[in-house]
Amino acid sequence: MASPLLRPLALLAASAFAVGAFAADLKVGVISSLSGPVSALGIPYEKGIRAAHAQMPTIAGRKVELIVLDDASDPTTAGRNARKLATEDKVDVLIGTSGVPGAMAIAAVARELNVPLISPTPVSLPGAENGWTVSVSQPFELMVAAVVDKMKAAGVKTVAFIGFSDALGDLAYDSLVKSADAAGIKVVANERYARADSSVAGQVLKIVAQRPDAVFAGNSGTPGALPYLALAERNYKGRIYGTHGLINADFVRVGGKSIEGLEVPSGPVLVAEQLPTDNPIRKVSMDFRAAYQKANGAPPVDAFSSYTYDAYLLLANAAARAKGEPGTPAYRQSLKDAIVATRELVGTHGIYNFTPDSRYGSDKRAVVIVRMEKGQWKLVP
Repeated sequence: MASPLLRPLALLAASAFAVGAFAADLKVGVISSLSGPVSALGIPYEKGIRAAHAQMPTIAGRKVELIVLDDASDPTTAGRNARKLATEDKVDVLIGTSGVPGAMAIAAVARELNVPLISPTPVSLPGAENGWTVSVSQPFELMVAAVVDKMKAAGVKTVAFIGFSDALGDLAYDSLVKSADAAGIKVVANERYARADSSVAGQVLKIVAQRPDAVFAGNSGTPGALPYLALAERNYKGRIYGTHGLINADFVRVGGKSIEGLEVPSGPVLVAEQLPTDNPIRKVSMDFRAAYQKANGAPPVDAFSSYTYDAYLLLANAAARAKGEPGTPAYRQSLKDAIVATRELVGTHGIYNFTPDSRYGSDKRAVVIVRMEKGQWKLVP
């Protein structure tokens, strides 16, 4: 029989063990492009996730450990970072990265190693390859369809495309063709350029020669300004459109007067103060702005930092329902299942619902159209 003096010590030890087990760290591996041509997106992504973590340092009673790695805008590095985080750091979930090619590389690793991935970037993989990935970014088809609706209302009959020569460009072009065909609008050009290119003069010359009513650019970040600068140099007078990948301060600075009148889709967070007071997205968006201001000492001036904020909200919601112990394969599986089972989660970019057949959680509530007017994005009715 244990000594009466030893019993309290044994109970204390058991209690400490139970508390330690309950409070085991939840490890979150974050990959973002903090350098290189996609850093205009990647830096806001990091700021958004750090703002969310500062606001909510514990999830479901567990301390959250953030491990942030830079992929230098390189898909190979993104995949290598994902593998390191999963195998060496034993993270329970991955969040990243800042470009579609990099996100696809991470998704492949997530599927191979059975680690849930929450992508702040649109990413689409076939069949089982998509099994461990969800995206809090709106799918390109949803966003581009909203832009094409504005084209049709403006009387556009022909549109030229120019975009990145990578997976993001492909997504944007395919989405444009699908929506334009349905709207009776003819796509008259498909010009491409690399993210690191310094000129698109040749591509724009071909576009201007077609005399399209409008030009749609499938690109993102600071390199996304190139087509608009070249169009302005050629004194192009048609309408200009783009994707939700263009809403950041660096793009606006570089684009300058050449992007006046540009219309792009966005999540509601960008114009949160203009939303009806009973819209639930408004409150979450204003909470995000306050958290970002507190963490970074300045208000957000982009639409990207709020994607990783939403990713963190999704993780918190799912972790509250996940079973098991962090750091184990069983927990990763449970967390993935909980993420996919998410219903009506209010974020800054929309209200999220996931299913086994749809790994994009967004619907039409996640889209507004904004126009560039004198250096500011304004809501288009």
